[in-house]
Amino acid sequence: MERRTIGAGALEVGAIGLGCMPMSWGYTESQRSGEGSLRAVHAALDRGCSLLDTADMYGPFTNELLVGRALKERREDAFVSTKCGLLVGEQHIVANGRPGYVKRACDASLRRLQTDRIDLYQLHRADPEVPIEETWGAMAELVAAGKVRSLGLCAVGARAVRPPRAARTERLAAAGGARVRSRMHDGTLRQLERIQQVFPVSSVEAELSVWSTEALEALLPWCESRGVGFLAAMPLGNGYLTGTLTPGQGFEPEDIRARHPRFTAEMMAANQPVVAGLRRIGARHGATPGQVALAWVLAQGRHVVPVPGTKKERWAAQNAKAADLVLTREDLAEIAGLPPARGSWY
Repeated sequence: MERRTIGAGALEVGAIGLGCMPMSWGYTESQRSGEGSLRAVHAALDRGCSLLDTADMYGPFTNELLVGRALKERREDAFVSTKCGLLVGEQHIVANGRPGYVKRACDASLRRLQTDRIDLYQLHRADPEVPIEETWGAMAELVAAGKVRSLGLCAVGARAVRPPRAARTERLAAAGGARVRSRMHDGTLRQLERIQQVFPVSSVEAELSVWSTEALEALLPWCESRGVGFLAAMPLGNGYLTGTLTPGQGFEPEDIRARHPRFTAEMMAANQPVVAGLRRIGARHGATPGQVALAWVLAQGRHVVPVPGTKKERWAAQNAKAADLVLTREDLAEIAGLPPARGSWY
């Protein structure tokens, strides 16, 4: 598999990574299988998908334990990315960026992952009660201690920075109803400028897919201009862009898609033209809609690494093959001409 670099340290990873969250958290609980998930990890590593993306909050903690079982056998084949900064309670998630906590969280992650080093340690979210420079400084100390090789930042959620309704109305009117430039990543860009003064940022992780392109406007250019890697989260649109989901199929209560506006029966039906377009392009290349979606992400820049999540060996192998698919200019133009997705986290 093609290799791509992350950060000034030129850390190399396979062009496609593996998101491990669905194995333990966030998606259909009834379909989870520890042994099946381990097979998915091995299938990805066998095909060069070296970046394994997890976090201490997934489970919580159980996802790192699962990944640790695979690392015990294949540590040298893997590039391990995990995250800190979020605590999961029964009905809530809160940020914790206190330096002492960050250091304890790192040690706990190392134990669960059964390794002596984390290749990429990401700050999941900044703590509003702690200056981000203090949190980042504590993470930099972990690099100096040899426990971590590089640091990354996850983008602030779009919902946290949505402008007031009146402001949105004014901007729409001023644009004559045309698509308005998104400012959803302004908060992340401000954070990046601040922490870059403390210790180099190696990567930024944010949603990027055919139906969620906001990162292309400012966040990805920021990364490209500084040689910072970009980890594309949810590159398959939470599974929708694979074309395997049926409008109105329903989701189990704990599945995040059960509360996602784009996964109502109405919106899933309305967004079928997006999948149909990917399917047309895939037919010309002997590829699936999901593989076309991943190839589109890969085409967005040499430092971009899509991190599709799965818990099944079959999908891990299929996703890896997307690295061999090169879309033509005509393919990319056709994707650009697809109707914008309807519905959003808003």
